[in-house]
Amino acid sequence: MLVTREYSTVADARMALSGRMDRASTSSLFDRIDWFESLHGHCFARQPVRILQVIEGATEAWLFLLSPSSERQTALANWYSFSWSPVYLGDPDAQTRCRLTEVLAANLIKTCRHIDLYPVAECSGMLLDAFRRSGWFGVRRSMGGRHLLALNGRDFAAYWAGRPGRLRNQVQRKARTSRFTIDIHHDLTDALWKDYVAVHASSWKQPEPGLSFLREMAAREGEAGTLRLGFARLNGQAVATQLWTVENGTALIHKLAHDRAFDGGSPGTLLSHAMFAHAIDSDHVQLIDYGTGDNSYKAEWMEQRQTLYRLDFFNPRFASTWIPAARTAISALVG
Repeated sequence: MLVTREYSTVADARMALSGRMDRASTSSLFDRIDWFESLHGHCFARQPVRILQVIEGATEAWLFLLSPSSERQTALANWYSFSWSPVYLGDPDAQTRCRLTEVLAANLIKTCRHIDLYPVAECSGMLLDAFRRSGWFGVRRSMGGRHLLALNGRDFAAYWAGRPGRLRNQVQRKARTSRFTIDIHHDLTDALWKDYVAVHASSWKQPEPGLSFLREMAAREGEAGTLRLGFARLNGQAVATQLWTVENGTALIHKLAHDRAFDGGSPGTLLSHAMFAHAIDSDHVQLIDYGTGDNSYKAEWMEQRQTLYRLDFFNPRFASTWIPAARTAISALVG
């Protein structure tokens, strides 16, 4: 027997879950109710949410969507999200996941005209098929990538020996004359956060729009013991920083920045060397995920690229969607 429910706040969804999407029962950071609640509260507080649940026996599927209008929904995700997908509970097999997703899609087509989902990785094909079978016109477009490193049992020395010669030579040359010190923290303090913010403000990056979200995430992960907050310092001053989390054998590289005034000494590269070594030899991770974005430097550190997709679904029952759907389909064809 299938049961479907819908929630208009993340708090209501949290109450209905009764802990089933907490850290203890959900391995992925990006599938936890804490993640969705914090992301919405800090980054999308003015936008309503639409959260759908379908239950079949001991299995469930959840869709966490933003609802910028009554006719359009979009994934509850942004640049902090390495990937987005429905969240499945109870370990359903592939066939069950697809069936549950079809039910969710069939519910959405009753009222919604357009849905866009990004960033979607492994489940993009299944989502496309499930929504199409529920009556949606679906378009899939590749939009950037996600860089990964599978260690396959290697220690840091073996991994480092396989890096490009240019990178290894740069680290060796800069380390020989470096005056930087490296420290890696597993918790968050006000002083450390002040250092993080100062480095980011002096970096090449645009002002960080979600500092409150990042701080809450870092504090939460610090309490759980999964935070790895690294700094390169010169005479005590933080000049480069990186925010990682490490959990269940996987390291996630969330943010990095360095003060451009110290580019000549490559503090960011030296800090990366130390962070990778710590994750591999101290935390014994087997996968490192550099997140979204095709920055050229990522290819030097990583070995795999996973394509990320944007999925657009148009409800053909509404004539107003036909032209946008055709334009999107043409855009997908021409790349």
